[in-house]
Amino acid sequence: MWVPMEVIGRTGNGNVSSSSSRPSSVKIGALFTYDSVIGRAAGPAIAAAVDDVNSDPSILPGTTLNFVIRDTNCSGFVGTMEALQLMENEVVAAIGPQSSGIAHVISHVVNELNVPLLSFGATDPTLTSLQYPYFLRTTQSDYYQMHAVADLVEYYGWREVIAIFVDDDYGRNGISVLGDALSKKRAKISYKAPFSPGASRSAINSLLVGANLMESRVFVVHVNPDTGLTIFSVAKSLGMTAGSYVWIATDWLPSVLDSTEPVDIDTMNLLQGVVALRHHTPDTDLKKNFISRWKNLKYKENSPSGFNSYALYAYDSVWLVAHALDALLNEGGKFTFSNDPKLHDTNGSMLNLSSLRVFDGGQQFLQTLLRMNFTGLSGEIRFDADKNLVNPAYDVLNIGGTGSRRIGYWSNYSGLSVVAPEILYTKPPNSSSNRHLYSVIWPGEITATPRGWVFPNNGMPLRIAVPNRVSYNEFVAKDKSPPGVKGYCIDVFEAAVNLLPYPVPHNYIMYGNGKRNPIYNDIVQQVALNVKHQYYVSLVGAIELCILIFNFGFQNLAVGDITIVTNRTKLVDFTQPYMESGLVVVAPVQKLKSSPWAFLKPFTIPMWLVTGGFFLFVGAVVWILEHRFNNEFRGPPSQQLVTIFWFSFSTMFFSHRENTVSSLGRVVLIVWLFVVLIINSSYTASLTSILTVQQLTSQIEGIDSLISSTEPIGVQDGSFAWNYLVDELKIAESRLVKLKNMEEYSIALARGPKGGGVAAIVDELPYIELFMSKTNCEFRTVGQEFTKSGWGFAFQRDSPLAIDLSTAILQLSENGDLQKIHNKWLTYNECSMDLSPADGGGSRLSLKSFWGLFLICGIACFLALIFFFCRVCGQFRRFGSEDEESIEEIEHDTSTSGRRTLRSTSFKDLIDFIDRKEAEIKEILKRRNSDNKRPSQSSDG
Repeated sequence: MWVPMEVIGRTGNGNVSSSSSRPSSVKIGALFTYDSVIGRAAGPAIAAAVDDVNSDPSILPGTTLNFVIRDTNCSGFVGTMEALQLMENEVVAAIGPQSSGIAHVISHVVNELNVPLLSFGATDPTLTSLQYPYFLRTTQSDYYQMHAVADLVEYYGWREVIAIFVDDDYGRNGISVLGDALSKKRAKISYKAPFSPGASRSAINSLLVGANLMESRVFVVHVNPDTGLTIFSVAKSLGMTAGSYVWIATDWLPSVLDSTEPVDIDTMNLLQGVVALRHHTPDTDLKKNFISRWKNLKYKENSPSGFNSYALYAYDSVWLVAHALDALLNEGGKFTFSNDPKLHDTNGSMLNLSSLRVFDGGQQFLQTLLRMNFTGLSGEIRFDADKNLVNPAYDVLNIGGTGSRRIGYWSNYSGLSVVAPEILYTKPPNSSSNRHLYSVIWPGEITATPRGWVFPNNGMPLRIAVPNRVSYNEFVAKDKSPPGVKGYCIDVFEAAVNLLPYPVPHNYIMYGNGKRNPIYNDIVQQVALNVKHQYYVSLVGAIELCILIFNFGFQNLAVGDITIVTNRTKLVDFTQPYMESGLVVVAPVQKLKSSPWAFLKPFTIPMWLVTGGFFLFVGAVVWILEHRFNNEFRGPPSQQLVTIFWFSFSTMFFSHRENTVSSLGRVVLIVWLFVVLIINSSYTASLTSILTVQQLTSQIEGIDSLISSTEPIGVQDGSFAWNYLVDELKIAESRLVKLKNMEEYSIALARGPKGGGVAAIVDELPYIELFMSKTNCEFRTVGQEFTKSGWGFAFQRDSPLAIDLSTAILQLSENGDLQKIHNKWLTYNECSMDLSPADGGGSRLSLKSFWGLFLICGIACFLALIFFFCRVCGQFRRFGSEDEESIEEIEHDTSTSGRRTLRSTSFKDLIDFIDRKEAEIKEILKRRNSDNKRPSQSSDG
């Protein structure tokens, strides 16, 4: 007898109790369907495991493991009866069942009798809930398998799948987990196609016909192994296994294929291109030895069934029980049973429930099972806190030819990868550089990844609704020639559709009575709610929609000048914007009348006053600095006053005749001439602008002044601007006036508030630009855009067509076709003249623009005066120490010139001193120095 030595190992500490203290035998039970794909593999594996345990002296020494088997026959009722009969044998553990539905029922039995239930095939994720404390799964949970499917869907970029599943606990709960996993990937199950267990071929045919009418072409098949192939047989007869289809099967399909010996060519022809998941078990020597031994197992009884992964899990389940029993016995555990009073009080029932006994050590045995840790055929056998096996992983297979090839792996540790999970376990999480799968050959022998969706196969082209507008027909309008509509938005849509790699048959349907623009917000809500109408559509005010509807699936699409705003993005999906938009204010404007005093407008009044003051100030400073040196700045007082005024203002034109001879005067003049140059240049430029550029003015300066006023405001009929002004800007509805077309725009603006019109109109920029161009720039926008948005096409949530059209719109923008379409329909006459406030003050130069120049000039003058007066005061001090003779001499010398004498050091004397010429003062000082030297020379003689 072959013994797996790698599995066998003592779990105790070596202190094995004597055989006399151990029971001579312990019974374990097994519940599964004999004649099934899983049962035909699990039965021989369980029997082989029991023989291997009993023949191994290192485990359960002196104790024989007895095996009691019951056939559940794929029936919940039969399974329950068989489970009750099994429990009459006082088993300490039950292995099985393979069905999740039967496991739900039997779990109630084992809960009552405290007998652990170890299932190698029940993968329903809900079985690990607290409701079933004695259920222990020895295979992988579908919770992880469905997350692996969701990762596959995300990896290939699909957004919708169709779930085909058996409508029982196994199928429903698995698909429920798949829906949650897809939602985390921003994908969804667009259609669920359940069928009853054991459904007929005709029922499955009807199911697939309905699924084929949906737009998604990604099918996830989660069914029982014994009936799953019928799905593919019917699908092939319906032509659903050709190109553009994607089939993803869960682990049931590899179990069927692995169990089939030899390979059935007809079966493989049904499965070409299918992607499937299989439980991943490491390729260890232990596993290889068991597989090589499989063909010689005496329990197979010439069964045509081959080996599959469930045989490994069933074999390991027996060894798990054996290790736990051995550990429990080593710890002194006892296997005793007692009567349950609740089972004796049967109220006269004929059922022999009193024969059922409760396992006293069941809870202790369950805890022993949960702490086991060893390596089995399927890998590491160890449980996490949720009673699931650690390190769940799957092989990703691509079926083709006469077999399948592995294109990668999925594990809960590292996701999709081409590296085996056991290798990645030695690395940090998410550190793999091989996050991809090998190439796949899809149905129809296609190597390119399928798009994953098509238009529903109902023979109906897309019905696209277009608003029947009464104004701005350049954007969308009815047309007598095919395709029945025209305009900028239609051309953009057609150009984008032409870039798609697949045909999009469609028809346009006009919506609206042609007397007023349709209401757009209502249609957006209908698109979101998937409302079906025979002929419907209506788009919102300044937002133009088109709805596309199907008899099946109700696929809705809105095409037109649809504004993308927040409340709409909460309801539908939009494509990439193909035109920028935003709300602006347009108001009537007036031309500023010419004035004979226009030459005064370049400067503000303070600027004129300061400039004139500085002219006089600089002239006075230069006169002070030049008076003692320059004869041109001397003479009678009236002449000097005229000189100051003339010199001051002649510098404006750089035409002053007086020369500056002093250094300080020249410095001040240079600074001032620089200031004059800047002022002259600025004045000339501003005056030129005023006289040559037409100036316009409006009483409304923007949205803020419009809000603060109480005057009426025009809004395009049906536009979202109405709701925006009322809800966001809190403008009273009584102030808003609906206008239908450009003629009403012009009349309302021309009349004004006092004539029954409006003060301004709030509308989207594309409409306003076209309106101003049509009215020869009679009206202007005032202020800035106060919202930023764009136009796009509206779809139902998660529509794959929206993604493809967005890509196409970006291509149109990049290759320049979008601008060409714009130039074809929307060529404007530019209205670029600026608006000015009513007083024209917007273009006037103020003092704040030049105060820096005046400050520099003032500082230069001030420093020059300080230096000048310091120098004069120093000279004057030298005269204060003279004696009377020097003073009389000075009086005599100056008597002829009529000058006043310096008899005292009063302020008046200082002024007289300053008024003297510089050369005259120097001459007197020179002569006085000569006189001071004469007495000393006479004394020497």
